[in-house]
Amino acid sequence: MITALYSDQLIAENAPMDRRLAALILARGNRIGYIASAPEPQREFFDEKRQYYLQYGLSLDLFVDLDALSGDEIGRLFTCNAIHLTGGRTGDFLRRLRQSGMLERLRAWALDDGILVGTSAGAILMTPTIAADALFSGGSPDAVRDGAALDLVPFEFFPHVNDGPGYLPSLLRYSETTANRILACRDGEGLILGNGLVEVFGAPLMISDGFVEAADRGRIVELLCA
Repeated sequence: MITALYSDQLIAENAPMDRRLAALILARGNRIGYIASAPEPQREFFDEKRQYYLQYGLSLDLFVDLDALSGDEIGRLFTCNAIHLTGGRTGDFLRRLRQSGMLERLRAWALDDGILVGTSAGAILMTPTIAADALFSGGSPDAVRDGAALDLVPFEFFPHVNDGPGYLPSLLRYSETTANRILACRDGEGLILGNGLVEVFGAPLMISDGFVEAADRGRIVELLCA
């Protein structure tokens, strides 16, 4: 399994991570499946992402709407060389994955040596719980009761931490009540993990027990091996 967790993606600061991810996917092929977080009647985000991947020699050639799945689409999705989980409203995305029966199927595919790419909400879904996402709507992570997600990495993930001055203090408070460590990324930062890889792009933060420190490679290796 390889997981790539982006805070944001369509910005120049992500180029080093993009190149590394592209090399990992191209070693297997060039086809990426796209799971939308919500209906996209005009497919504007899909088309934007397709052009983005194309510059790295990758083909985003399958659009999946979780509200209108067919057996043929599911079969095609799981023959892709990587699967991309989009950004959007994390709670709604999780609900659609559950209602479509795709949450466990996607987890099983990833664990069976799949490459799963997540941006923002898509990255949050790779973690044990989406609880921290409540901060984006002014809620409390501690109030989230049904946030269990894909559980592919042993930490919670918080993107866009640079977007508001209140996010870091709120994450510090939440870290005092959750047993999970929290990795917080600014836009332009991210992680590629799995199959012996621990690659850190930018300077993510690791938050636990009310403290924050740099999430360097050594600390993440310790977390993955715990």
